[in-house]
Amino acid sequence: MQELNLQKTYRSGTCGSFTKDLIGKTVKVAGWVNTIRDHGGVTFIDVRDQTGVVQLVINDDEMIKGVSKECVITAEGKVRSRGEGNINPKLKTGEIEIEVSSLTVLGPVMAPLPFEIENSKDVRDDVRLKYRYLDLRNPKVAGNVLFRSKLNSYLRKKMEGLGFVEITTPILTASSPEGARDYLVPSRVHPGNFYALPQAPQMFKQLLMTAGFDRYYQIAPCFRDEDARADRTAGEFYQLDMEMAFATQEDLMAVGESVFYDMFKDFGGSKTVSQPPFKRIPYVESMRDYGTDKPDLRNPLIIKDCTQIFANTNFNAFRGSTVKAIFVPDVAEPRSFYDNLTSYMIDNGSKGLAWIKVENGGSFNSPIAKFLSETEIKELTDTLQARDGGSIFLLAGKPRLTTKLAGILRNELGERLKLIDESKFELCWITDFPLYELTDDGKLDFAHNPFSQPKGGMKALDGEPLDIQADQWDLVCNGIELLSGAVRNHDPRVMKRMFAILGYDESVVEAKFGALYGAFQYGAPPHAGMALGLDRTIMLLLDAPNIREAIAFPLNKSAYDPLTGAPSTVTREQLRELHIKVDEQAK
Repeated sequence: MQELNLQKTYRSGTCGSFTKDLIGKTVKVAGWVNTIRDHGGVTFIDVRDQTGVVQLVINDDEMIKGVSKECVITAEGKVRSRGEGNINPKLKTGEIEIEVSSLTVLGPVMAPLPFEIENSKDVRDDVRLKYRYLDLRNPKVAGNVLFRSKLNSYLRKKMEGLGFVEITTPILTASSPEGARDYLVPSRVHPGNFYALPQAPQMFKQLLMTAGFDRYYQIAPCFRDEDARADRTAGEFYQLDMEMAFATQEDLMAVGESVFYDMFKDFGGSKTVSQPPFKRIPYVESMRDYGTDKPDLRNPLIIKDCTQIFANTNFNAFRGSTVKAIFVPDVAEPRSFYDNLTSYMIDNGSKGLAWIKVENGGSFNSPIAKFLSETEIKELTDTLQARDGGSIFLLAGKPRLTTKLAGILRNELGERLKLIDESKFELCWITDFPLYELTDDGKLDFAHNPFSQPKGGMKALDGEPLDIQADQWDLVCNGIELLSGAVRNHDPRVMKRMFAILGYDESVVEAKFGALYGAFQYGAPPHAGMALGLDRTIMLLLDAPNIREAIAFPLNKSAYDPLTGAPSTVTREQLRELHIKVDEQAK
């Protein structure tokens, strides 16, 4: 760190910087009072700042009048050795202490503390967020913010080392169909019109490619009006956004494997990291084998489709249904395990869960065994390679729902039976996503977004829409989607045809993507890009239970900030200036 010529009015060094090299010298220290220990005539005070803790020794009771935990002080004194038996190996400053000659309270504490700083992580979330500035005094919480800063700096250096240029894109822009709800900002000077906060810099980074920039990146703020989850914050998030001109999927994956392997290796602690090239799993295979496009490869269980085995079954629960099965070897669990798991699956939307214990040379011990024919038992055993001591779990129903439920079941079995290897970061690419899908009401729509190029270009669009693949991919780590990327559609003729398949004419393309569609008329290079969700990545690297631990000032689960009271009401005058009337009934 570069040394500055500071006045040193309050401190000559930070709390963590005092070492035995300074023994005998007079120094100044400033920070927050972490602990006070009165030993009868001698008081020990630990003072804390961002860099660490140092111990002060005070022999004058008058000097500590007005001093309390968490007040801010400055003190001057001589550095001395703690002596052999008093060294604290847990502290960077554990070999020394400062014998204080003068002390001043700079910031008194004038109200009761809502919680003990060192225990803030055990406090209710609403209290932590209301007093977030106190929560952040906890070194464990502050460490997450400092970790994030180091990671951001690291990623910037990585990207610039690969020839990417950081360019910031607008926050106030036009509403765009990205797939989530926009946050809208009313315009004062254009009555009745609204800006939208960007769900992603998608349009602008593609315009930068069209403008002739070769490699763009940005640590970009993004805004989506979505409900929060453990791995998704409400309101806003940040992503490492990048785009390359004259690039293919292979080029972007090469960038990703270079940057993200090193990132996980350097910031992931002692966990092992998948070696590049990362495993590639086509979307169809991922859904077939794992029941999700976000598979946790630390879990060894594989889902098998057993629909054909029961095509002519006499078992009513399976007749005419898609049947998915998972075999788990060596399950030594009581009956309550199976009953609790069945209840869990019903809570997640299943009609039930069938289970079979395999024992005594392959015989089935199960409530459903009497309904299965010998042929079905043999085929099921062969398909699953089931053996004694293991258990088979089966789900039946409509194809899409049964696939999803099988994925939930696989994850839950992995957790409950402790099959997941927590010592690894298992990364994989999910590729070959469908370009189109059917909505719940049977209509054809884009499966993700209309920016991705169809694999095979214009020729691919002559085929059956549901069979067309997008040149699109995700990066998944330990069952969490970290990144989405795609080769972009840069040809306006292909763009028009993609929308025409959904029944829309050129006017719809122009209305939805006017700037992009217009720019592509003037010669756009082939380009591709992707974006890594930073909050989610940091949560994973920190092994944090919730994404809010990765953010300095997060909203709560309801997209509300207990600290600032946002969102809040505004004055009638502000509303008049923005030409807005509020529906009082809706409020």
